[in-house]
Amino acid sequence: MMILQKPAVLLFGKNGQVGFEVQKTLSQFGLVHAFGRQDCDLSNLSRIREIVRQLRPDIIVNASAYTAVDKAESEPQIAYLINASVPSVLAEEAASVGALFVHYSTDYVFDGMQPGWYLEDDVPNPQSVYGKSKLAGESGITAAGCRNLIFRTSWVFGAHGGNFAKTILRLAKERESLSVIADQYGAPTSAHLIADVTAQVAIQYWNEVNRESFPYGIYHLVAAGETTWYDYAKYVIAYAEKIGIKLRLKSTAIEAISSIDYPLPAPRPSNSKLDSEKLRKTFGLALPDWHQDMAIVLGKIITV
Repeated sequence: MMILQKPAVLLFGKNGQVGFEVQKTLSQFGLVHAFGRQDCDLSNLSRIREIVRQLRPDIIVNASAYTAVDKAESEPQIAYLINASVPSVLAEEAASVGALFVHYSTDYVFDGMQPGWYLEDDVPNPQSVYGKSKLAGESGITAAGCRNLIFRTSWVFGAHGGNFAKTILRLAKERESLSVIADQYGAPTSAHLIADVTAQVAIQYWNEVNRESFPYGIYHLVAAGETTWYDYAKYVIAYAEKIGIKLRLKSTAIEAISSIDYPLPAPRPSNSKLDSEKLRKTFGLALPDWHQDMAIVLGKIITV
């Protein structure tokens, strides 16, 4: 798609899994000013406002987040500051300078008790501090009245940063057996896919003649298909075995357990299946199956 004059993009959270990929992808499309926590203390909301007012970007992307789900239970103030106050402030400043605000949210805004797939207009009911703080961020963005796109995603992984796939590969080199939860369902989604969709939608926005009619709002952004953490772990190990990586753990030696058998401080949704049909139809996008998405990134993780 042809791109008009390059937009100025302000990115927060450049060193996270998603932010790392977003910076690379959006740099091909816009002039990116990227900030990590070493560049801007996210607890300093005045400084965040100052940065936006100085740069006056066309697009603001917030990939910063407090993602320590269990730790959030004992650190609610920090979780709410990063996940609710920061995006709310950025949304207010986006409204002030007329920028598009792109933000990432999570499956944790739902309680996971609904059968089937969650749609964007299903009623949220977060059960953890993390989920509640992320929902508060969504609400703050909506209240600010800026042009916004909120992408809810799930089970994020990437070649950069820590994630479940990397943990499984590490444990597979150390152990001969492993127990993994088999009663929570969702779709692993790569940071690369999230970044690619972000860029494609941002390009459509930038090339839109009548931006008042652009389809802003909340969208579910996940790879196609579904799995459990147990089958996810087996896939990762089987992939490593297939390409000849030496592991102590065999894919057949992974034991399936219930969430009850592995209690954690923060409750997890048993159903994290997000329906991405609205995103696909609205923007004409094809989202890969999670196996396909993961195979590409696993190749990079294992060779890193």
